[in-house]
Amino acid sequence: MSVAQRKFFGEIGALLEKTVMVVTTDKKNYTGTLVGIIPDKLTLCLSGAKDAKGKALHRVVLNGNVVAQIFAIEKPFDLKALAERLQKVFPTMVRLYEDKGFIWVMDKVKVTEKGITEGKGPAAERVQKVYDLFLSEAKA
Repeated sequence: MSVAQRKFFGEIGALLEKTVMVVTTDKKNYTGTLVGIIPDKLTLCLSGAKDAKGKALHRVVLNGNVVAQIFAIEKPFDLKALAERLQKVFPTMVRLYEDKGFIWVMDKVKVTEKGITEGKGPAAERVQKVYDLFLSEAKA
């Protein structure tokens, strides 16, 4: 698999659990949470979906052959900006792995867009405070 393919599949994978709008080849559109995908075929499963007329649909499975376009509706989480913010509090102790979707702080605290996924203690508590402040400012 080429680098370009890996990056493409990474971008598609990053849409999981996000609100997307899908336009089909027959010009129908659906908006919902992307809960499943077969990346190489672009077959998608949307949860809590609505069609263009606003009709609620519990689940929509779209064969990749009919998927014409996929739009991200939610603003993506800015992991790089969070890393920069953490860098101010923990100089030279922050490593960003944007392609993998996480940040390492002091080689013991792992942070993703969902919050701290690994690490405990005072450092993790400080990272959590920075994360919480970052989220509250992003929503404002």
